[in-house]
Amino acid sequence: MTIERDARFAIGDVVRHRLFPFRGVIFDVDPEFANTEEWWQSIPEAIRPHKDQPFYHVLAENEDSFYTAYVSEQNLLPDAEAGPVRHPQTRELFEAFDGERYRLKTADIRPN
Repeated sequence: MTIERDARFAIGDVVRHRLFPFRGVIFDVDPEFANTEEWWQSIPEAIRPHKDQPFYHVLAENEDSFYTAYVSEQNLLPDAEAGPVRHPQTRELFEAFDGERYRLKTADIRPN
C-alpha cells in the first residue's frame, strides 16, 4: 500500500540541507523516490532516507561549487531568509527571487 502525501516544498522554494552544508532552489519534485537503487544504496545506512517521501531536484551551491542535488524531504529546511541562490542556472529556469521564492519563467508562446 502506498500513502499519497503532499510535498512540503514546491518548485522555486529556497532550501538548505539539514545535514550537509549546501543550499539551493528546487526545480523539480518527485512524489516519491525516483532515482537508481545504486544511488540510494550509496548513502550510508545510518542516514539513508526512506523512499516513500517526496524527493527534490535542487540547483545546489556550497562555498566552493554549484551542482544539482537529489534530496529527500526529511533532509530539507526552508532557507529563503538567507537570500537568493547564486547558482548560475537559476537565470535559465526562473524569472526572479521575490524575497521568499523564485518564480518560474513563463513559456514564450507565439502563434504559428
